Amino acid sequence: MVDSIDSVEDTKGNNGEQGCLCITNLRIIWSATKYPKTNLSIGYNCIINITVRVANSRIRGTTQALYVLTKFNNTRFEFVFSNLVPNSPRLFTTVQAVHHAYETSRLYRDLKLRGAVVHERQLILLPDEQLFSDRVDNVWNLSSDQGNLGTFFITNVRLVWFANLAENFNVSIPYLQMKSIRVRESKFGLALVIETMAQSGGYILGFRVDPPEKLRSTATEIQRIHQIYSQDPIFGVSLPQKGVPLALQLSKQPDDSENLQEEESDAFALYYADINKNRDRVPVYSAELGLAIESLQPGMTIKGLWHVS
Repeated sequence: MVDSIDSVEDTKGNNGEQGCLCITNLRIIWSATKYPKTNLSIGYNCIINITVRVANSRIRGTTQALYVLTKFNNTRFEFVFSNLVPNSPRLFTTVQAVHHAYETSRLYRDLKLRGAVVHERQLILLPDEQLFSDRVDNVWNLSSDQGNLGTFFITNVRLVWFANLAENFNVSIPYLQMKSIRVRESKFGLALVIETMAQSGGYILGFRVDPPEKLRSTATEIQRIHQIYSQDPIFGVSLPQKGVPLALQLSKQPDDSENLQEEESDAFALYYADINKNRDRVPVYSAELGLAIESLQPGMTIKGLWHVS
């Protein structure tokens, strides 16, 4: 938890509803003060852009608001948060600062190919990153038919390999993205095979370490560190905190799991980002309402909008 801000309105989805915005190192969470089960969670990895613009709040009227544009499963959503405390920039500065810290620390969490991770044959360490052992020499990258001779760096955050003849030919593999680590036979003999998670491309990376005894001890060390990391992962997002952060307290609510799917699909509709709308759509007659309305976006219905509001 980085910060917890009271008196924040979800202006787009729950206009007029006061709530609390909790900011962590991985996501922002808004929950209504009156009904905490009315809430939303936005992971920083889904955020495309954050801006500050004017919005119309039922509680404060025209006011500055935080616009968060996101993308999930090829669908864009827009969230608008208004600070109900006058002349307080805390909402804008905190969210933007934490999101910036998340974006600039992706090497802790994302697989990186051909990055600026090695300089003069030395690993460029990240904050809080520690080398767990000396470099491992005579490591062949088996991505090509002839192989490339290089070096391993094993840290508490990731495994890094770089080619001896060209240090910009490298790969940085965070333990967070490792799906499996094992030793198996290949056309080059025994090899260390690392399979990565689907979200990082689902790569299968092969390395041969000479001599074979060194291969097995290296594989065992990487597997051990991966297990330790999995119990207490380092995500790399950190900010200096002023005072003790407020705890996120959500009241226990009755189990509404049987209605979850229907509520989720309806709630999403209100946050769709109509980014290509430059003017009002053509008015059409609605027999359901008995009056003229602006034509709806494809896939949206009057019943769905009425249920959300």
